Amino acid sequence: MRLVTLRAQGGTRAARLDGDTVTELPFADVGELLRSGGDWATRAKATVGGLERRLHDVALAPVIPSPAKIICLGLNYVSHIVEMGRVLPEHPTLFAKYAVALTGPADPIPLPPESVAVDWEAELAIVIGARVRRVSPEDAGRAIAGYTVANDTSMRDWQNRTLQWLQGKSFEASTPLGPALVTPDELPGDPLAPDLEIRTEVDGEVMQLARTGDLLFGPARSIAYISTFMTLEPGDVILTGTPAGVGAGREPPVYLRPGQVVRVAIEGLGELVNRCEAERLGGSVSGLQGGASGTQP
Repeated sequence: MRLVTLRAQGGTRAARLDGDTVTELPFADVGELLRSGGDWATRAKATVGGLERRLHDVALAPVIPSPAKIICLGLNYVSHIVEMGRVLPEHPTLFAKYAVALTGPADPIPLPPESVAVDWEAELAIVIGARVRRVSPEDAGRAIAGYTVANDTSMRDWQNRTLQWLQGKSFEASTPLGPALVTPDELPGDPLAPDLEIRTEVDGEVMQLARTGDLLFGPARSIAYISTFMTLEPGDVILTGTPAGVGAGREPPVYLRPGQVVRVAIEGLGELVNRCEAERLGGSVSGLQGGASGTQP
């Protein structure tokens, strides 16, 4: 099953995606559906009579617009760790992100005037669907509602100001998330360790090309580790890290410029297509509320 969050009059709406048809569900967004308790998947599948529209006629919001927690792993692809000159960590490198950082799968990425080093990071995102604490890797699958695509756009000059990365990872509207939540049964192979192609293109040039099987700490281990010290709840999002090919790892470094288009795609999950636009000092970007029509999960 594939679920999306639509932009609707006065807010958002959860919807089920069947081919190119979206059927609205009686929830404000996919996060609210997951938090509704019980067998949310059966309810989503069984819903009939909701307003139906074509995918290309709707605008998509971040698939989980307001997660209570966004937990991110850094240095989690072996290739990226080597690229950045680091040693393989014994434990996951974690940092937090906030809902204000999220944006839609086809919204502009604002390039803030305070940063001259805005970088791309294709990431597999895990969406939590059940409340768990101290879950084992073997049982972690019951916590996974599905997967989606993220671009952890990073302001490297701000990220590297201190040893803590928060300020370089949480600029407003910097993290496209979507287009859809795809349940594990839709994907080939092991649902706890999906091996999917992941890629980033900037103006059509391939910058990152890897497989999620290169993750050092995969979904099951990540969920088990994080749930050791905090309860994971439905609607929480975990970003699992990025592979080699980021702009900061190039010689010389390459960063995003206004007018460039970033495409992040993961096999079976869909793609994010976002145009980079200079952010105005007032905090606005022209077209920031624009639709995501044509973004195919």
